[in-house]
Amino acid sequence: MRKLYLLGFFAAAILALAARADIIPSITTATDITPAGAVNFNWNYSATLTQDENVLRHDFFTIYDFAGYVPGGNTQPAGWTLSAALIGTTPGKVTPIDNPNLFNLTWTYTGSTLIGPQSLGIFSAISHTNLPTSGEFASEATKNSGDQAGTKIDNIGNVAVPIPEMSALLPMIGVVGFAAIGLALSYLRQRRAS
Repeated sequence: MRKLYLLGFFAAAILALAARADIIPSITTATDITPAGAVNFNWNYSATLTQDENVLRHDFFTIYDFAGYVPGGNTQPAGWTLSAALIGTTPGKVTPIDNPNLFNLTWTYTGSTLIGPQSLGIFSAISHTNLPTSGEFASEATKNSGDQAGTKIDNIGNVAVPIPEMSALLPMIGVVGFAAIGLALSYLRQRRAS
C-alpha cells in the first residue's frame, strides 16, 4: 500500500510540473553570442511559450543585469517592444536578484494573442562583452486552461547574461597584483641581504 501511495504522490508531482506554464528565454550555444561590429556582441535569446499559457497584450519577460548594454541595437519579433531600465519591470509574484547599476531588458507584447506551446522567436540585444555569467529572468503571461484560465502566471529562472566588464578583469588584476607584491618583497629581501 505504501508503494502505491508513493507512486501516486510522484505521479501527481510530475503532472503538476508538466502543467507549469512559462515564457522561457534561453541562450543554448556559444553561437547565440555573435560579433556585432569591431567591439560589440549580439546576445540572441530564443524565447519559448510553454503549454497551458497564452501571451496577451502587455504580457512580458525581463532579463536582469545585462552588462554592457548598447541602446538601439536590439531586434525582436513583430509585436514585441524592448524597454531598458536600471530597475526592471518585474512580475508581482517573484523576486529576482537585480543589481540597480546594470540594465534590465524587458520585452513587452503588443500584438494579438499567442497560444502556447510555441517558439516566440529570437530576441537580441548588444553588449560590449561576450563573456557569459548566470543571471536571472522573470516573466508574466496568462494561463489558458483549467479553473485558473485567464489568470496571470509569473515565473523566474536562470539565463546567461554578459559579465560586467570589471568583473571579467578582476581575476587578471588580482594575479598581476599578487605578482607585483611578490616581486617587491623579493627585491626588498635581496636589498637587505646585500
